Amino acid sequence: MDEIGNQDTAPSAQELQKEIRGLKRKLALSEANLARARQTALAQDRVETILNDSLKKDLQFFKLVLENATHILLLLDFDGRFSYASARFLADAAIANFGLIDGHHYKDVFRRLIAEGDLNKFAAMVDSAVARKSTVSFEEQLDFNFQGSPRIFSILITPMTDEDGKSTGIMILFNDITDINNALEAANLANRAKSEFLANMSHEIRTPMNAIVGMTSIGKAAADLERKNYCFAKIEEASSHLLGVINDILDMSKIEAGKLELSLVEFSFEKMLQRVANVVNFRVHEKKQVFTAHIDSALPKTFIGDDQRIAQVVTNLLGNAIKFTPEGGSVTLDARLAGESNGLCAIRVKITDTGIGISPEQQARLFQSFQQAESSTTRKFGGTGLGLAISKSIVEMMDGKIWVESEFGQGSSFIFTIRLKRGAEKTADLRDSVDWRDIHILAVDGNPDVLLYFAEIIRGFGARCAIAASAGAALGMIERDGGYHIAFVDWDTAGGERARLISALKAGRPAAGVVIMISPNEWDAAAAEAKKMGAGKALFKPFFPSGILDIITETLGAAQQPAEETQTDDAPADFTGNRILLAEDMEVNREIMLALFEPTNLGIDCAVSGVAAVSMFSRAPEKYDMIFMDIQMPEMDGLEATRRIRALDLPRAKTVPIIAMTANVFREDVEKCLEAGMNGHVGKPINYSDVISSLQKYLKL
Repeated sequence: MDEIGNQDTAPSAQELQKEIRGLKRKLALSEANLARARQTALAQDRVETILNDSLKKDLQFFKLVLENATHILLLLDFDGRFSYASARFLADAAIANFGLIDGHHYKDVFRRLIAEGDLNKFAAMVDSAVARKSTVSFEEQLDFNFQGSPRIFSILITPMTDEDGKSTGIMILFNDITDINNALEAANLANRAKSEFLANMSHEIRTPMNAIVGMTSIGKAAADLERKNYCFAKIEEASSHLLGVINDILDMSKIEAGKLELSLVEFSFEKMLQRVANVVNFRVHEKKQVFTAHIDSALPKTFIGDDQRIAQVVTNLLGNAIKFTPEGGSVTLDARLAGESNGLCAIRVKITDTGIGISPEQQARLFQSFQQAESSTTRKFGGTGLGLAISKSIVEMMDGKIWVESEFGQGSSFIFTIRLKRGAEKTADLRDSVDWRDIHILAVDGNPDVLLYFAEIIRGFGARCAIAASAGAALGMIERDGGYHIAFVDWDTAGGERARLISALKAGRPAAGVVIMISPNEWDAAAAEAKKMGAGKALFKPFFPSGILDIITETLGAAQQPAEETQTDDAPADFTGNRILLAEDMEVNREIMLALFEPTNLGIDCAVSGVAAVSMFSRAPEKYDMIFMDIQMPEMDGLEATRRIRALDLPRAKTVPIIAMTANVFREDVEKCLEAGMNGHVGKPINYSDVISSLQKYLKL
């Protein structure tokens, strides 16, 4: 029965198969789930790997940014201990590696790096930022590691918080703004300098303009000729000053625009200095100053360079020396050969004065544009403040440099060097016409430097030179040594002994020549008395070797040296039979030109515009021998008028000389005139000699 019962409860084969199929389905499902789980795990692993790689790259990039940043970044924990410091901080603080300060309190670290007062202020700012839970910013000058070179930093202190607003640390950023501040300060200084310059220029321009307008009114109302001539003289003086101011401004504008260029010619360096000395001598005389010059005998006779620009520099420096030296002071010009290499001579020129001197603070801004040692409109000494800046640019264009040596109240020395190519040496020398070995010369002057320089020049010629510091000493020498061929006697040094000294010189050698050394401004008053005493010749101060040579050879009867420039007689050139066309729209300018041309007997027709000039010439081309063409005119400017004339189908239109008249004197302006077909250029204000030179070049006398 039991067996039968068991058999009844046992699953059937069909049921077993069904159960097996169910188990298989579960197994397949489990395997599928397991496969998906494996795929998911693999995907997760890949994602984690990718995220880790990306995080590593981000961290590496972030680290590179921090390590190479120019700013200083510090991270402190909540307690103020270091958890990070950028490489810039470690370098500035001279800390070898971050491990040396990791976990250290910032106060302990900073106490070794900055002054106690700076640390206290910095700590107060950190405490303020933490208390306010907001960024605090301020600027402070810090000298990390006490290196002696403080820098200005913009400092930002920012508390860091988590999502719950709980403080987790402090981020501190130092931004070095020293260079920005310096640049801003320099810009502000430049703006102030230009503002002061404009104020001074207003004064410098208005002052002579006021004199011109005022003296014109006075001259018009004056009844007598002497009063009118006085007004004309003052107008001329003020006009010259105003023109100098304008020229300085124009030169500076050329320099600022990079348009200043040099014109190279062969010239005598000594003659150039003589011309400058002649220009400034009257101012020396006005202030009763002593002006001496020393020219190195080793300097070549001629150079290749821009003598006008060099003269401009020397004139400016001498003018300043005279202006800032009180009455009775002295000014010295010294020019020497400083060396020669690669075919170029180094020349050193030094202008020394006994004036007011210049403080170090004033020296620092002397050669800057728009700067003066004294820059307010209440200054004692006038001037544009551009002369030294212009001089600096000119000197540097000649591969040189310029500087000042001075102490306040002790006078000044302005020195510049330039490099010039040696000119062609002249084979003929006037010194060869004199047998110097038998020539004995006496020099009498109370200035020992003058005596030594004079003796150096004479001995350089090969002659003998005796020197005396007073008339009494000279009389003793004459009595002891006998006569001299030529005596150079300072007019002031001889004083009351002049007549006796000259008489003794003539007695010792009847044919002796006596030359008075004197300022050119004093000679007119002294000439009659000197000639009456037997001294008919004068050597003007400051003297130069060539001037001494000229007067010695003249006195000894040798062939005279040809003058550097041919002197024209006073009679004006006569252009009778010639006719010009004057194209000028300004009536006052036409009047000036007509007045200038009046003594020349030149025929003149006037055109008031470019259109009129073209029309008048085209109607009668053979009538005109020359055209003076203003550049800026209404309707048609001078350049276009010239092009129209040159384009006319007339033979004379191609050959008639056309000279530009314009205040635009930049090189590119001159080139535009030539490109338009003009033959030459004269600048405004019109210089009489320039106009006459142009006429002589193209017209028949």
